[in-house]
Amino acid sequence: MPFSKQQVITSLTVTASTGVVLLYAGRQYLLRLSSTTRRKSSASKQHPKIGREFYQQLFRLLKIAFPRVWSREFFLLLCHTASLVSRTFLSIYVATIDGKIVKSIVEQDFRRFVILVLRLLSVAIPATFVNSLIRFLESKLALAIQTRLAKHAYQMYFQNQTYYKVTNLDTRLTNPDHFLTEDLKNFSKAVAHIYSHVSKPLLDIILMSAAVGRLFRKRGESMTGPAIFGWSVIGVTATILRFISPPFGKLVAEEARRHGHLRYVHSRIITNAEEIAFYGGHQVELNLLQRSYHMLARQMDIIFTKRLWYVMVEQFLMKYIWTVSGMIMVSVPLLLGGKKKGGRNLSPEEGVSERTKAFTTAKDLLVNGADAIERIMTSYKEIIELAGYTARVNEMFHVFQEVQAGRYHMSAVVNSTNGEKQSSTVSSDPDEEPSDKDHEKKMAFSRLSSSQFEAGWGEVVESEDTIILEAVPIITPNRDIVVPSLSFEVRPNMHLLISGPNGCGKSSLFRILSGLWPIYGGKLTKPNPCHLFYIPQRPYMSLGTLRDQVIYPDSVNDMYSKGFSDNDLEAVLNVVHLQQIVTREGGWDVEGDWKDVLSGGEKQRMGMARIFYHKPKFALLDECTSAVSIDVEGGIFQAAKDAGISLLTISHRPSLWRFHTHLLQFDGEGNWRMEQLDVATRLSFSEEKQRLEAQLAGIPEMQERLKELCSVLGERSIHLNQ
Repeated sequence: MPFSKQQVITSLTVTASTGVVLLYAGRQYLLRLSSTTRRKSSASKQHPKIGREFYQQLFRLLKIAFPRVWSREFFLLLCHTASLVSRTFLSIYVATIDGKIVKSIVEQDFRRFVILVLRLLSVAIPATFVNSLIRFLESKLALAIQTRLAKHAYQMYFQNQTYYKVTNLDTRLTNPDHFLTEDLKNFSKAVAHIYSHVSKPLLDIILMSAAVGRLFRKRGESMTGPAIFGWSVIGVTATILRFISPPFGKLVAEEARRHGHLRYVHSRIITNAEEIAFYGGHQVELNLLQRSYHMLARQMDIIFTKRLWYVMVEQFLMKYIWTVSGMIMVSVPLLLGGKKKGGRNLSPEEGVSERTKAFTTAKDLLVNGADAIERIMTSYKEIIELAGYTARVNEMFHVFQEVQAGRYHMSAVVNSTNGEKQSSTVSSDPDEEPSDKDHEKKMAFSRLSSSQFEAGWGEVVESEDTIILEAVPIITPNRDIVVPSLSFEVRPNMHLLISGPNGCGKSSLFRILSGLWPIYGGKLTKPNPCHLFYIPQRPYMSLGTLRDQVIYPDSVNDMYSKGFSDNDLEAVLNVVHLQQIVTREGGWDVEGDWKDVLSGGEKQRMGMARIFYHKPKFALLDECTSAVSIDVEGGIFQAAKDAGISLLTISHRPSLWRFHTHLLQFDGEGNWRMEQLDVATRLSFSEEKQRLEAQLAGIPEMQERLKELCSVLGERSIHLNQ
């Protein structure tokens, strides 16, 4: 039975009203979900959800990504928006042409059919271009956001030695590399994707509902009943989906954390490959790697399983229930409507073609509108996932800011009152008064009385050419007090030798002098960091040319601005007996993996060459010549003294005593002493100590032989305890 015009008009009017209702319902659904998922800050870090904190975090990150209106990122956003708007208008235009084509077929108007087909083909070219342009601009927008955030993150990461502090003085970011790479990329892609998949459907619903409304508003048909029915269907669907929706934000955040841990395990194996190979520890590392991978696989499997059931219910409601509801909404006005159009009776031929055109146009618009509504409803779980990425990226920036401000959080193990070890987080905040609980934790680490350590920050004063420590404690990042109070002074032309057992605080002292570790008391007076140069036992070899290894951390432009040339660098290498390296490796501009190209002794001598290039006032030498021969080592140290560089050296070699004027000695129990170094007396004492040790080493064998002789002779000896 053919449909009447009045029935078609009524059904299309219902379609327009339903589109408006669905739009309003979808927006209310998202607002209700947002208002019911607000949590406190501590809870949101574990369960990222849509709420006030999410909007605040997202707004902070978007302010970084879009710093001003006249920026490249904002221009890409405008272009992307324009492409989305143009695609919606093209969809409406294509739907209109589609209806006219069907009408021309019904009326058997061949000439009009050809014209409309050609018009459709002419629209297809810009339509396909716009479709491709939308994907292109979405990718470009995501890349622009990631670039802006990465630039900001890198600046913070390398400011104030944050890259060191965030891994050594703070434990909140277990793998910053994953935050700086994968999390930034995922957040940027999610933001661009969400913008396309939310703004475009909203725009589709508004414009397509307006198009249908303009087409049939003059019919004056009632929309109350179908609108109420559509509202009810949307409300029930939203309620069910909200009730069964898994915590996708928490699940995705945990997946990202496990991805980062797996990457960290891989990087450890690469970094320590030689040591692992020497120990034959491949099976242990394989077990750790497999365990990390299986943890990630289990988490991904949980997400897949939860998505399976959620998507099943979602598709059942949105595809089949909505389809049946749409059929009911269309069939009721078709069955009950009249057969007139605007009060005028239509001929059978005109009625069929007009109904066919209207039905085809409305059908295309209805399909596009329903698809837009479905994308809005399904985008909520994508927004939840965006909340997870937003929380992680915001946490990274938050930790960077706190570390730069001197606020650290360390997860440590303290002894409880019952003797059991418990995990605890110790916070360092210069603006926060220490609580009794924090004080007890610090005392649990140090096992020292309260009079030996006063909680709080020490004072750091910059001087011209003097290092002075006044009652400065040496405290590790875990709050383990190594030395409760240290006081000494180093002036120009004064060379300090530092000795003591392992773990007594020698290298920790250098970290404090370099500004890597904070001081918790006393007063530290030291020159500007540019006048201090630290050389570790294993010098760092950077990526770059041979020239870059000598002048590190300067660039070539910095070298030229200081008045240095390649000939000057050759003279520097000559001091450390590395002049043959330039010829052997092929010149100054040769690039290589110098960590593997140079031997251990050559790398240490390259590290010493840097102090002759930079010429600091104080050189902090941490057993940096242990792989260098004694004769070459002596020449290097003498050259450093002749250059006016004051040496602070950690070493156990007696051959270096003659290059130092004072001795700072730790006993490993928190005690220390500093005295003037009398090389001749100390060498004589050392030689006597070695002779006594050699003589005492033979006493056990002599006693055994005396026992044997007494046994053979049947006599006793007064030198044996019998």
